[in-house]
Amino acid sequence: MPGRSLRNIALLAMCQALTQSGNTLMFASSALAVLTIVSPDTRMWANLPVTMQHLGVMLSVFPASMLMMRRGRRFGFRVGSTMGMTGSLLAAIGLGVGSFPLMCVGGLFLGNAIANMQLYRFAAVELAPPIFRAQAISYVTAGGVLAGIIGPAMARFTPDLWLPTFQASFVFVIALHAIVFVIHGFIDYPEVKAVDVEGPQRPLLEIITQPTYMVAASGGMIAFGVMSFVMAASPLAIVQCGLSRTEAPITIFVHVMGMFVPSFFTGHLINRFGIFNVMVAGSVLLVGGVAVALLGITEWHFRGALGLNGVGWNFMFVGATTLLTTTYRPAERGKAQAFNDFAVFGTTTLASIMASVVLELKGWAVLNYIALALVLVALAVIGVFRLRRPSRV
Repeated sequence: MPGRSLRNIALLAMCQALTQSGNTLMFASSALAVLTIVSPDTRMWANLPVTMQHLGVMLSVFPASMLMMRRGRRFGFRVGSTMGMTGSLLAAIGLGVGSFPLMCVGGLFLGNAIANMQLYRFAAVELAPPIFRAQAISYVTAGGVLAGIIGPAMARFTPDLWLPTFQASFVFVIALHAIVFVIHGFIDYPEVKAVDVEGPQRPLLEIITQPTYMVAASGGMIAFGVMSFVMAASPLAIVQCGLSRTEAPITIFVHVMGMFVPSFFTGHLINRFGIFNVMVAGSVLLVGGVAVALLGITEWHFRGALGLNGVGWNFMFVGATTLLTTTYRPAERGKAQAFNDFAVFGTTTLASIMASVVLELKGWAVLNYIALALVLVALAVIGVFRLRRPSRV
């Protein structure tokens, strides 16, 4: 990869790392922070701020993508960082005054920041030559490795820095988004061209009903949906099963490492073995994660289950993203990418709110059986597509 492209990809990966660190910290801390201010009879809604974050992503992907089509990547990403700072501030204030609704509003603002972060992988494609498309997506996604270190570490050490418990964690997220805002000023994003905005376009319905697009979108939806469903419930499940709350950041660390360490070589695996083989391998790993979760409730069962879940997500999601980039023209990228992420994060919104409800009413085992059913759907979709189009990579 040329030097300038590599520099830009490295800076974008750093933005991914820092933004994902904040996201990981919120995942590990939000539900537990809510438990300190709500009554026992409403604890099943402890994941609502995280769910509002997913809802914020779902509502923001179209505006964020179309804004970048008109004003460029740098402007759009900086708007996202500003929204991230605002959301973290509202969450910190909400916790301080004991306002559960204000924490939920903070999650909604944070969703806009995460919606922008999800577009980093598409920006990576524009910063690298076409031959390096899969590697660029993979390397930017690999920025999550650093997130897997920073986020859980801060989730473990910041909650008790001052009272109320967990407020320091949210303040740390403000600082992360501020740093990301600055870094975007050093990335050489391509200028917006008229052909990228006004070039030939097909109707959105025609784009999204392409079989290849539908397979890519469904792969991303199930990968993110299953991952969010299991990860959102795991901190609460750990405490529910009698383990210490300090185990939650450790398990999340293992999970995030599983999500992002493979990104250093996922792009090469796709080039060597093909997109669909890597996606199938991801589905198998997700099934393995469910199997480990059902074998026991010790800390190592949680770590093993979430670790396999993370690797499976990586293979499925990087593969689905790479496949998606082959389905649209330059002028169509805004709406094609936005619709995909709208569908993906609509799924994660539902998965997040259902995670704590299913866990509270039915338990950890039933939650994992539901995850297994979703993964089997993904395998069926990929299998049918390959049988009908065996020549596809």
